[in-house]
Amino acid sequence: MSLYDLFLEPLGYDFMVRALASTVIASAVCAVLSCWLVLIGWSLMGDAVSHAVLPGVVLAYVLGAPFALGAVVFGFLAVALIGVVRDTSRVKEDAAIGIVFTTLFALGLVLISVTPSQTDLNHIIFGNLLGVDTSDLIQIGVLGAITLTVLVLKRRDFTLYAFDPTHAHAIGLNPRVLGAALLGLLALTAVVALQVVGVILVVAMLIIPGATAYLLTDRFGRMLVIAPSFSVLAAVIGLYLSYHFNTASGGMIVLVQGAGFTMVYLFGPRHGIIGKRLAKRRREMARAV
Repeated sequence: MSLYDLFLEPLGYDFMVRALASTVIASAVCAVLSCWLVLIGWSLMGDAVSHAVLPGVVLAYVLGAPFALGAVVFGFLAVALIGVVRDTSRVKEDAAIGIVFTTLFALGLVLISVTPSQTDLNHIIFGNLLGVDTSDLIQIGVLGAITLTVLVLKRRDFTLYAFDPTHAHAIGLNPRVLGAALLGLLALTAVVALQVVGVILVVAMLIIPGATAYLLTDRFGRMLVIAPSFSVLAAVIGLYLSYHFNTASGGMIVLVQGAGFTMVYLFGPRHGIIGKRLAKRRREMARAV
């Protein structure tokens, strides 16, 4: 197979060009946000919000409102319900998260099943990357730009909140507002990635890049570079593999990300299991010499 067949042939199709652009935007946005989610320990919260936005997206479709509006409303609703269940009962936070997000996700499935639609709303669940049209690409680009702009402009405040919310409060920042802002950005990011990988796999794009970068560096500034670089590369590779092997694009993208994380987990120079052992052995051999 020639270089043209491998890399240039897919770009001869408009749907692949739009899919590639959508993939790059969504993977970069998800990866940048994932750095804070991993540091704060909000992996389960990311799972909850990404699934809980489903009924909001469906209701927004029914009412003719922007998908982002419905997603943000139900994202905050999920967080509020988790807090209520956690604070007013003996149920712990992890159980509250599981109860709320599964219930809201089930509500979304029911709404999809009873909503008359000329489009297949199941694409919200499983993604429809190859079906992205120009309007979808514009929406993904606008929401992605908004999210990245806020994250970049407020990165120092968000980082301080992630490492030490008490100190953030002491210097005049409001941890509740910062937390709410991150949750709002999480809901917007979920909408950005919905069209690419669907609700089910959004959480993977929100966690794997940040976790991978976390294993490669101890500096947060480098994480913000490594995570999106890794995510975009994995997404492009996954999209090309899905084209040439005729597989599900969203699933292949996440599979490549998972494979990349596994390689770093095993062979990472600083925190990889095998990498640490090899480094230890080299140090021992150097001392012996």
